[in-house]
Amino acid sequence: MGKRGPRPTPTPMLKLVGSRAVEKRRNEPKPKDGKPIKPQWLKGAATKVWPKVIAQLDDMGVLTKADGSAIARYCKLLVRWVDNTAFLEKYGETYPIKDKDGSIKCMMPFPQVAIVNQLSNQILRLEQEFGLTPSSRASLNVETASNTPKVASRQRNA
Repeated sequence: MGKRGPRPTPTPMLKLVGSRAVEKRRNEPKPKDGKPIKPQWLKGAATKVWPKVIAQLDDMGVLTKADGSAIARYCKLLVRWVDNTAFLEKYGETYPIKDKDGSIKCMMPFPQVAIVNQLSNQILRLEQEFGLTPSSRASLNVETASNTPKVASRQRNA
């Protein structure tokens, strides 16, 4: 049986919000800060996504050298999502099934509909891991000076 409950918030995110939970994480692995090396297996259009994502995460101050594989998977998933979404925009979400007389019997969804939905869920999970969604960074309010994030204030939901 797996672990229960929500996934832990990454320590860099906790630091940005000024959480005291950071103090309890003494034995957590601490990968080196910095830009990861792009994996050699990352090919094609995904290599064009890589520098954009690296720049975003670097600006946010949450990037480490250990993040390369996860970022590469995100890049590949995003390219697949774009390609499948383009197919649906061109052909629509359904196609007709005809009987032997040529009359439309019913409409069926293209396989790309399910693919886009699955990719969307996988992409969202990775975006949340890296703080790339509004809800995953809702309590952050950071100021950057020479790419070094500093906590300006912590937003409170009152």
